[in-house]
Amino acid sequence: MTTTSPVTGSPADTRPPRRRWPRFAAAGALTAVAALTTLPDRLGGLDRWTPFAQIVAFRPYVVVAVGLLGLVALVATVFRRRTWPFAAGLLAVGVVGAGIVAPRLVADPPPPASAPMLNVLSFNVYEGRADPAALAAVIRAEQPDLVSLPEAGARYRDRIAALVGPGYHAQSSTRPGVADVHGVTVLVADRLGSVRTTVDTSMTIPALVVTGGTLGDLRFVAVHSRAPTPSRIAMWRTDLATLPTWCGATQPTVVAGDLNATFDHSVLRDATRGCGDAATQRGEGLTPTWGPRGGSVGPQIDHVLATSGIEADSVRFLSLPGSDHRAVLARLAVPTAQAGSTGAAAGAGTGAAVPSSTGNASTP
Repeated sequence: MTTTSPVTGSPADTRPPRRRWPRFAAAGALTAVAALTTLPDRLGGLDRWTPFAQIVAFRPYVVVAVGLLGLVALVATVFRRRTWPFAAGLLAVGVVGAGIVAPRLVADPPPPASAPMLNVLSFNVYEGRADPAALAAVIRAEQPDLVSLPEAGARYRDRIAALVGPGYHAQSSTRPGVADVHGVTVLVADRLGSVRTTVDTSMTIPALVVTGGTLGDLRFVAVHSRAPTPSRIAMWRTDLATLPTWCGATQPTVVAGDLNATFDHSVLRDATRGCGDAATQRGEGLTPTWGPRGGSVGPQIDHVLATSGIEADSVRFLSLPGSDHRAVLARLAVPTAQAGSTGAAAGAGTGAAVPSSTGNASTP
């Protein structure tokens, strides 16, 4: 028997009404997952904990993935309109995420060309495995004023100092016999004059602080924080919490090294409010420095930071054999008032070469 409509006389639709709530519930769940993986730092600081601390480091890639899924869902609405809640949720998360990371691709206005320049090189030598000959060749070619080498102890310090030759002296934060992974080494150009290098034990891996000479009031800090692995994430947070000591001070400061954090981590953003990032200032804030293939794909966890008034004139990233990190080479414009009476790098390229020296930095 066929039931007809009393109005039109046509067969009536006896199918039960479609339930919309399962579709919206599924779309909401998918949107929530996308938000948790893309925006954990905006959701009550979840990025301070595992697994979100690890996931948010790859936010630029997650944003691309979420955006592509949203576009696929949007195209699907042409054929199946019921997919629009999925498209709307994914695209909303993708747009918010893109709005967070995209500004790091926009360079700031360049600093005055007349300002004294300080050339800084930072390179994690991966447990002392990076090819010292390749690194020495870069140092000889680029002539940086200051070099920060995380995961380089006394053993690697001696190897690189011998290959660099005259014109630099090297100091490490660890004594002979301690594994390279626990150390930080700094190379200082002799043209900077009589500088003092001391060990700072605020972090779980001791940092090195360089002061004096033609640096004037400026100080240089070579650092390496713990990685946010599940077993060490509390130490990672503690390490980064020491950065305001340098970034929040009135003394002009340059901090260079492996911080094991990106600016997608709220912990790093909060700790470096008084500092600018050289890569971000030059529109290179998403350039990877760590990961497979020598850091050509992955997050940017190696940084050259500087307090207000010190700005990046240029930044380059170099892949060297033997390390899973890329070197960061930054040229910083330092106002004369912060650089001392002779300028931070007033003698760059002109100082007389003297034999390199090596040793362990002093502890204040």
